Amino acid sequence: INNHTPHMIPCNQKISQQQRKYPSWIIYWAKLVTSQKLYHISPLCVTVIYIPLMLFGLLGNILTILVVWLRPHMRTSTYLYLSSMAVSDLLILLLLPLDLYKLWRPRPWPLGDLACKLTMFLSECCTFCTILHITFLSLERYLAVCWPITAKTLVTRRRTRTIIGCLWLGAAVSAAPVLVMVGVEEVGGEDGHMMIECRCTHFAISSGLLSAMMILSNLYFLVPLCILGLVYSLIGRTLWLRPKSSRRDQSHRNTVKMLGVIVLAFVLCWLPFHVGRTIFSLSLGSQNDTPKNYFNLVSSVLFYLSAAVNPLLYNLMSARYRHASLFFECELTSCDIWG
Repeated sequence: INNHTPHMIPCNQKISQQQRKYPSWIIYWAKLVTSQKLYHISPLCVTVIYIPLMLFGLLGNILTILVVWLRPHMRTSTYLYLSSMAVSDLLILLLLPLDLYKLWRPRPWPLGDLACKLTMFLSECCTFCTILHITFLSLERYLAVCWPITAKTLVTRRRTRTIIGCLWLGAAVSAAPVLVMVGVEEVGGEDGHMMIECRCTHFAISSGLLSAMMILSNLYFLVPLCILGLVYSLIGRTLWLRPKSSRRDQSHRNTVKMLGVIVLAFVLCWLPFHVGRTIFSLSLGSQNDTPKNYFNLVSSVLFYLSAAVNPLLYNLMSARYRHASLFFECELTSCDIWG
């Protein structure tokens, strides 16, 4: 903040005659952003967002799991993937209260070293698992649209369940280094006393394990992103060249539209999350953490939004899911579906 950046106003200086030409609200926000007040307000704002987001996401994902597994006609390969992804999103949302606790009180960590490792591992495992589910579901749709005869042989419920199990196993193996990477360590508190905190260990930073895990995490995002772009380009080209009168193709179009919206929401919500984690790993030891903290708060909200919003997208984009969930809800409440 100096003469070379005239659009930013120093907090500790009086407003000059030149600065008076700016509206008062711009001056106020410039002062607020360059101070520490906004960071103290942030936990309250994030809490107000997190709580309804968690409740909405838990109800939506539980409904998705029940609708798919209690309705035999919903147990198609597509919805088996979506129900498994709902389990992953559900676990992510169940870990949200711990993140909220650490936001308000990062230290001391009250649950011990094992809980620290397991919660971080589970979060990373579910993150990888969601990405793998979206990728393999899109590949399955590619087979169904572009190679329908081959898909009838390869895509079966039993094989889909086996693939889903392998995806969970692969995600768990990929996230296993987190068990070594994080732990409870003593750090200096504001009053000079040592306090324990659940954090990335000094060993992970000095050994390069953190950097390796960040590379793996980014590859887990970028490689599937390239695959998804290619797959949906091929699907779109195939559907564009086919006549639109086919009932089967119309069903494929509806499914692809729903998956396309899910993929778009996934990219928009997870891109800031991965960028934020990369910034964190590259800026360890930096003096000014305030911009990084703001960015991490926003990216964390988007991350949990991604876990909560999928059931809403299913309702908006899939008439089949909408009708199945409506009948299920009416069975629970004994309502008249035609009333």
